[in-house]
Amino acid sequence: QVQLVESGGGLVQPGGSLRLSCAASGFTFSTYFMSWYRQAPGKERERELVADISGGGSYITYADSMKGRVTISRDNAKKTVYLQMNSLKPEDTAAYYCNAHFQRTEYWGQGTQVTVSS
Repeated sequence: QVQLVESGGGLVQPGGSLRLSCAASGFTFSTYFMSWYRQAPGKERERELVADISGGGSYITYADSMKGRVTISRDNAKKTVYLQMNSLKPEDTAAYYCNAHFQRTEYWGQGTQVTVSS
């Protein structure tokens, strides 16, 4: 059974940092590209790509909205992908989702809420 379980979300003050984790199971993790998406309040039909990393970790893409403030990484031995987020802003408030994709196969996690507020 495929599972993607996100953790690490929470309430943080503007300018703060959070590290999200996504633990995977049930598929060949190292084969899959892993991504982080986010869905802001009131935008239930819009999931925005935050970052993407290839199976071996060599190819990384960041969306402009958070470029320079986030770092995606993965540990294939632990079957886990991470998203380090720094200098967080109130507009970063969203549910953050982990995604695994390879060719035509795609899996999603349930999401973890990040709220940036003073």
